[in-house]
Amino acid sequence: MAWNEPGGSGGNKDPWGGRKDQQGPPDLDEIIKNLNKKISGLFGGKGGGGTGQRAGGSGSAGISFFLAVALVIWGLSGIYIVDEGRQGVVLQFGAFNEISEPGPHWFPRFIQSVEVVNVEEVRSVNLGLRKDEGLMLTQDENIVDIKFTVQYKVKNSRDFLFNVRDPDATLRQATESAMREIVGKNGMDFVIKDGRPEVGARTKALIQEILDGYSTGILITNLNLQDAQPPQQVQHAFDDAIKAREDKERLVNEAQAYSNDILPKARGKAARVDAEANAYREEVIARAQGEAERFTKVLTEYNKAPKVTRERLYLETMEAVLSRSNKVMVDVKKGNSMIYLPLDKIVRQGGSVSIQENLIDRNSGEKSSDEAKDARRDRLRGREVR
Repeated sequence: MAWNEPGGSGGNKDPWGGRKDQQGPPDLDEIIKNLNKKISGLFGGKGGGGTGQRAGGSGSAGISFFLAVALVIWGLSGIYIVDEGRQGVVLQFGAFNEISEPGPHWFPRFIQSVEVVNVEEVRSVNLGLRKDEGLMLTQDENIVDIKFTVQYKVKNSRDFLFNVRDPDATLRQATESAMREIVGKNGMDFVIKDGRPEVGARTKALIQEILDGYSTGILITNLNLQDAQPPQQVQHAFDDAIKAREDKERLVNEAQAYSNDILPKARGKAARVDAEANAYREEVIARAQGEAERFTKVLTEYNKAPKVTRERLYLETMEAVLSRSNKVMVDVKKGNSMIYLPLDKIVRQGGSVSIQENLIDRNSGEKSSDEAKDARRDRLRGREVR
């Protein structure tokens, strides 16, 4: 018995208390049967328990219902959101249609499709890591082993999707070609030592030119030249050559530093000597001019009074000469006397000294000792030694 058939002692109520003649909740089995009928009518089957007109009406309603549901699902499936830093490339029947910027968008599915491209991501390609990949020939016919990294971004998403099948492989080939061309135009020392920044900059410009020529939609942001050195077979010899070059530069720098220390001192000393010479010259010239002027004045006075002028000149000359020499003055009243003078002590002291000497009078040998003493005392009183 169905769950909604009347039951109980009254016989006319369903489980919710309704009567038989009143309409209750729909029967689950009935719903399933009606659904089967609609599906059968949709595919051309005959529905049971009703007329053909009722079956046709049920089939039309079912089609409309399924079409509405499918239309809603189809519409919702076309909604997409482009995140910041990305671009959506819209294709219509496989051909390019437009580019959608960040934000919510909608496209008709099965007619259009969308490819989202990250245009802000920095991608990189490493070269020279594989065997013999970085070996390149220089202008002076030497071989260098170069390792470098190329970083790039997508600047045109349409060209990036449609003009390049494998962006990394294309970039690798273009980069290797550009690097070999730049290295082949420069010497080994330039590539390995001082020319690294210039080689990197010129290679980056050449790679971008090649990629733009093929419309790859790739923008090179950085080229990092990680390492550049000779092949492993000659690495030791090259290291010795580099060490010798560095020693040479060090010695040159030390010599330059020594030169910078000595030259200013020498120039200062030369300037001082030159200044002293100029001062001496000015002094001599001034003294000579003064002497000449003094001589002229003396000559004028000599013409006026020759005798007085000669005497004054003599006295001044003797004063100047005697003031610069040691003098010994001996005043003896009686002659024929021999005096002992300690000249070595006078010269050594350079001043006036008092000297006591023994006077031997050759002509007064007969005199008594008392008289000799008196005569010696008189002579000593009247003598001055300087």
